[in-house]
Amino acid sequence: METLTKTLSAGLAAAALTIAAPVAADTYVVAVGAASNSLQGKSAARFAEELQAQLGDAHKIEFYADAQLGNEKELMQKLRLGTVDFTLISSIMTNVAPEFALFDMPFLVQDRAHLKAIDAEIVQTDLAPLAEQAGLKVLSTWENGFRQITNNTRPINTPADLDGLKIRTPSSEWRVSMFKEWGSNPTPMSFSEVFVALQTGTMDGQENPLTNIVGANFQEVQKYLSLTGHVYSPTYLTSGAQTWDKLPDDVKAAVTEVTASVQDWALEQGETADNELVDKVRAAGVEVNVADKAAFIAASAPIYEAFANQVPGGDALVSRAQDLAQK
Repeated sequence: METLTKTLSAGLAAAALTIAAPVAADTYVVAVGAASNSLQGKSAARFAEELQAQLGDAHKIEFYADAQLGNEKELMQKLRLGTVDFTLISSIMTNVAPEFALFDMPFLVQDRAHLKAIDAEIVQTDLAPLAEQAGLKVLSTWENGFRQITNNTRPINTPADLDGLKIRTPSSEWRVSMFKEWGSNPTPMSFSEVFVALQTGTMDGQENPLTNIVGANFQEVQKYLSLTGHVYSPTYLTSGAQTWDKLPDDVKAAVTEVTASVQDWALEQGETADNELVDKVRAAGVEVNVADKAAFIAASAPIYEAFANQVPGGDALVSRAQDLAQK
């Protein structure tokens, strides 16, 4: 009887410990290759913070920036493997489906309202399903920004001023083609390598949104900023398709709600930064000029022609996007 009592007591004690033990939180990883103080980094951080607030203690959100878990290309692969749950992918999305190169067409996106319309009526309906076929779930289109050119040789007023300059671009065949068409010598390179390439003269210049330029302190190693606004470069909040399918309904609902909130916040931040960051770059001693947009538009016709010829339905995508600017 005593043995039975001891056994029951031990069992009840173990049960009590089991009941008292906290339930382990599900952990979701948000990671970006961008600098933590860039708009991409700040947007991803805000997403992680708001998602944690929505989900509470039952789930844990871990956030990593500054390419701690890899650059965009590496993070894209980690989405497919399920070792990262959410990331932001920008220009290299064209490697997933050529139709994403719609955003590489120069001077296509007019403003942030136009971007939101393209996201709702083209990205989510036409482009996101193409990414899903490649194992990626595009959840929303966020701000990366209007891209500008910096360099250490001369101000860029017209495409002729780019002649022979070594310009770093993202790993996008359309961005490379664009800068070749304009006369420069473009070189794709990981963003994390750009500062040193500019500092050492391996590259003469680069092109990026102001938030990335200042976020990576390129103003410290560049002499000229030319406001071309040649491409509006979005960034896509993306998950792995298999990861998304397995998420609990409460997590999916929270992600959907937070995604919409952060999209609006990021677009507002980008618009504010367009003015404030130019002053910051100028204050660092960089010479700033406004490029001749008409000259660049005239030189860009072959890029649109190539997109129409090479991308299935490319001409129709461009026309639909342009029509949305008039709504």
